[in-house]
Amino acid sequence: MRIVVALGGNALLRRGEPMTADNQRANIRIATEQIAKIHPGNELVIAHGNGPQVGLLSLQAAAYTQVSPYPLDVLGAETEGMIGYIIEQELGNLLDFEVPFATLLTQVEVDAKDPAFKNPTKPIGPVYSKAEAEKLAAEKGWAIAPDGDKYRRVVASPRPKRIFEIRPITWLLEKGSIVICAGGGGIPTMYGEDGKLKGIEAVIDKDLCSSLLAGQLKADLLVIATDVNAAFIDYGKPTQKAIGQAHPDEMEKLGFAAGSMGPKVQAACEFARQTGKTAVIGSLSDIEAIVQGSAGTRISTATPGITYL
Repeated sequence: MRIVVALGGNALLRRGEPMTADNQRANIRIATEQIAKIHPGNELVIAHGNGPQVGLLSLQAAAYTQVSPYPLDVLGAETEGMIGYIIEQELGNLLDFEVPFATLLTQVEVDAKDPAFKNPTKPIGPVYSKAEAEKLAAEKGWAIAPDGDKYRRVVASPRPKRIFEIRPITWLLEKGSIVICAGGGGIPTMYGEDGKLKGIEAVIDKDLCSSLLAGQLKADLLVIATDVNAAFIDYGKPTQKAIGQAHPDEMEKLGFAAGSMGPKVQAACEFARQTGKTAVIGSLSDIEAIVQGSAGTRISTATPGITYL
């Protein structure tokens, strides 16, 4: 099978952990130990989050005032290289020496007319006091929003339209390579009025980009790995129930929160509906069972209705 695995941010950095290189490597080692189990007989593409890593680079840039901070598209490219390097090394240490790897910087086109640009909602970078945030917003033209008792910069999160590197990703898969790409939702780019491609200050949702990637690669399975073993209704309440299998129409009726499970469900539903294949939301530790069809929340148009575990 051709499988796209979208690693959640917890696979790279646990909640509350310091953002050290050692912590990230240790977490990636745990993730790759699971991914290595499904390599035999399958073609693998690995996408991943990068929110904490971009945030760390933003903090470092804020501490060095001699130059203007680098734009988000450049920070995204930096994190794609860094995270891909560690995944390649840790997974390579587990698999046969002859297995080839490739990490691709992945440019993803967004639409300049996307309504997200009129309503920035994605928080990035360090936190500021209200006075600091308002000063920076006036100086740099930022949009800001409350974050607890502090403020942060917020940017647009437009939908991905096109993955420019889809052909080389396909070529690499056909040659037996494991490909790491579309990190952090890819590097957001758009065409300017001069017809030239340029980076843009935005953040693309990682799961929506992974769904687009899996569809364009004609993947047989999309695995959206997170820190729970399924999608739940009434999560965290005594009435919570894990969803075992569902048609996209039924999943979309449940109204998952935009800040947590919502984008994952949307991405899974879009992939299932557009391809006729299966998307699964589940725990990385269950990935063998997910591939075998016995774990996670399986979303497919093949079966109507919804069932619970």
